[in-house]
Amino acid sequence: MMRKQDDEGDTEVTAAYQKLIATQQTLLLATVSDSAQPDISYAPYVRDEQGHFYIFISELASHTRNLLANRHASIMFIQAESESTELFARERVTLKCDATEIFPDNPIYEQQLGLFKSQFGEIVSLLKSLSDFHLFALKPESGQYVAGFGKAVKI
Repeated sequence: MMRKQDDEGDTEVTAAYQKLIATQQTLLLATVSDSAQPDISYAPYVRDEQGHFYIFISELASHTRNLLANRHASIMFIQAESESTELFARERVTLKCDATEIFPDNPIYEQQLGLFKSQFGEIVSLLKSLSDFHLFALKPESGQYVAGFGKAVKI
């Protein structure tokens, strides 16, 4: 049964799903093609103080083309299988997001790529030199946190 977060449990629930997110360096990314076909992939990410996730991805990947055509995306963070005691109810956070491309002339572009470089190393300088890479901000609009069987909360 799914419940909505209430004031009483907000702090605990928020801390739990933020902890799960913080353990991950990549996110699972679901997008939709221009022919309405679902596509799932993953991407390394960085996050800002407002809770937006940034991904730096190539046009050679279908998820980039999908985001350029359709701003809707879903992202997921999920507990590692090796850490789960019950694979049917792995802890996870799913977020429905609005994706916005951040262009190189925007000050946020250099700021976020600096975060990518500090987190993922020199590979980011190489990727930045390639013309097919795009920076996207993923702004969560709604979501769900599942802590186990019968422990689903809208966030």
